[in-house]
Amino acid sequence: MPYLAKAALVRAHNAPVVVETITVADPQRDELTIRLQACGVCHSDLSVVTGTLPLPPPVVLGHEGMGQVVAVGAGVTGFAVGDSVLSSFISMCGQCRWCSSGRPELCNLAAKSVSTLPDGSLRTTDAAGQRLSIFSGCGVMAEYATLHVSNVVAIDATGVAPECCALVSCGVMTGWGAAVNTARVVAGSTCVVFGAGGVGLNAIQGCAMSGAAAIVAVDPNDAKLTLARAFGATHTLAPEPGQDVAKALRKLTGGGADYAFECVGLGSVLAQAFGCLRKAGTAVMVGVARPDDQVSVRCSSLLFEEKTLTGSLYGGARPRVDFPRLLGLYQAGRLKLDELVTRRYSIDDAPQAFDDLASGRNARGVIVF
Repeated sequence: MPYLAKAALVRAHNAPVVVETITVADPQRDELTIRLQACGVCHSDLSVVTGTLPLPPPVVLGHEGMGQVVAVGAGVTGFAVGDSVLSSFISMCGQCRWCSSGRPELCNLAAKSVSTLPDGSLRTTDAAGQRLSIFSGCGVMAEYATLHVSNVVAIDATGVAPECCALVSCGVMTGWGAAVNTARVVAGSTCVVFGAGGVGLNAIQGCAMSGAAAIVAVDPNDAKLTLARAFGATHTLAPEPGQDVAKALRKLTGGGADYAFECVGLGSVLAQAFGCLRKAGTAVMVGVARPDDQVSVRCSSLLFEEKTLTGSLYGGARPRVDFPRLLGLYQAGRLKLDELVTRRYSIDDAPQAFDDLASGRNARGVIVF
C-alpha cells in the first residue's frame, strides 16, 4: 500500500524549502521502500534550492539518508525487510565499464537517475497527484522513500546513531574519499583544504588518517577553523579581503602544498588551490560549482612543474566497499562522526535547517525522523 510521508520539497529555485505530506508508492521490480531514520542536510541539497544543480522542480530533496527496509519489490536479492541501509546518490549498475573497473561513481546509469529512478519513472506524488522529482534517484529527505536497488547499500549500524550513519553516505564519503581514494595522500606530505564545512572536515580527517605531516584548513569562519583543528588540521588560515591566498599558503607551507582540496564549489577557489601547490602537486576539485563556472591555469605549470588538476566525484566511492569500511573505522574509534553533527532537526524544521546551512552555522545539520 502507498505510504504517506512528510517531505522537504523545492517548489521553485531560490524559493524557501517547504514541508508537505506526499505519497510514496510501493516498490516495483528491483526497488525497495525505506522508512527513513535520518537524513543529512547537505550543501548539494542547497545547490538544488539555488539552481546551481538545475533539477526540475518540484523535487523532493535528500540524498544522504539512513533507514530501514519496509518493503521489497520483485527481483530484489540481498535485502530483506528490517535491514539497515544507506542511500547512494550514484546508481551502480555493476556491469558498465566504470563499475567493472572499480569506479562505480562514474557509472553510466547515474546519468539516468538525476531526478528520477533509473528507468525515468517516479514513485512520489503530492496531495494534488502531481509527480515529484527526486534528488539523484533518492529523495530521502522524507519519512519514506522508494529507491532502485542500485541506489541502496546494506550496512551494519550496530552502535552507530542514525544521524552519524546518514553522514557516511555523502559528506564523509566525499571528503574522506577525496583524500584517500582520489588524491591518495602520501604520509609525510603537506595538504591544504579550502572550506571547513561537512565535506572539508572529512577531507581533513582523510588527510590526517593518511599520515599527512601538515594540514592547513582555509575558511573565513573562525568557528569552523576551530572545528578543523579538532579533525586534524595543524594550521589554519582565515583569508582577508584582497589577500593573495595562494601566496600566503606557499609561505605558510614552506614552498607550497603537495595536495590541495577545493571543497567550496567555486572556480576562483580552485584557482587558489592550484596556485598554492609546489612542484608535482595535485589540486582536487571536490565542491559542486555552477555549470558555467570556469578556471584557467598556466600551461607551463602543468608541463614544467608537473602539477595535476583533477576532480573527485563522491570521493571516488565504491559505496558497497567504502560505506562499511567507514562505519568500521568509526566503530573502531578511528573516524569522527558524532563531532560532525552540529544540530538535529525534525522534518518540520527543514526550512530552518536550510537557513542555517546557507548561513554557515553548522558543520552538518541532520534531520532525524
